[in-house]
Amino acid sequence: MGPSTSARVDTARPRPKGEALAVLKLLAILGGDHTAVVLTSREVGVRIGVSQQAADRYLLALEAKGLVTRSLAQRRQRLLLTPAAMQLLRTEYHGYRRIFEGPAKLSLKGKVASGLGEGRYYLSQPGYVIQFTERLGYSPYPGTLNVRVGPEALRRASLVSEWTGVRIDGFHASGRTFGGAMCFAARMNGHPCHLIHPDRSHYKDVIEFIARDCLRTALHVKDNDLVEVAIEES
Repeated sequence: MGPSTSARVDTARPRPKGEALAVLKLLAILGGDHTAVVLTSREVGVRIGVSQQAADRYLLALEAKGLVTRSLAQRRQRLLLTPAAMQLLRTEYHGYRRIFEGPAKLSLKGKVASGLGEGRYYLSQPGYVIQFTERLGYSPYPGTLNVRVGPEALRRASLVSEWTGVRIDGFHASGRTFGGAMCFAARMNGHPCHLIHPDRSHYKDVIEFIARDCLRTALHVKDNDLVEVAIEES
């Protein structure tokens, strides 16, 4: 709003590996997400098992990528992780969590809500229809079902941004740009559907679902009716 049911790697994100990632982990463990950690490059090197020169290179590279801020504190450096660094660490954590615990799942409740009426237009675009048919295995009913949720449910639903799902790529058509989205298998009141997480969304308290059929009709629901949703990572 890749082919297969796997999420494509976002190559726009900085992806430090090895010792550079170890530096981020070290600073996070020391509380560098909220308080500056005061260390020399040599001390960082000792902690992660590399030379002072190598540690300094890693710090410079992380600073250049916008993951670490540095300022002098006498003979040491004040090192602070940026929000982008914490987001990257959360992504790493999710990868390991999936390895050891399996695909993520979540459930939530919300109330059916009317949208802006844009779903029918967007879901009818051939650029989307072709991808949905190939990657989800069906052409969705032309319209989304919007579910309004509370702050806690919205916070949990936002975690899907780190999940593996089905990627729907953006495209250009008729002089317009149509954004991409990620889709995640779900069941609403037991009925199969997909949560669709647009790259660009106008809603702040609403999440959207698509299905093979009209969910309002299939579930016999109307605005303000309570629904239960179970969502699972691909």
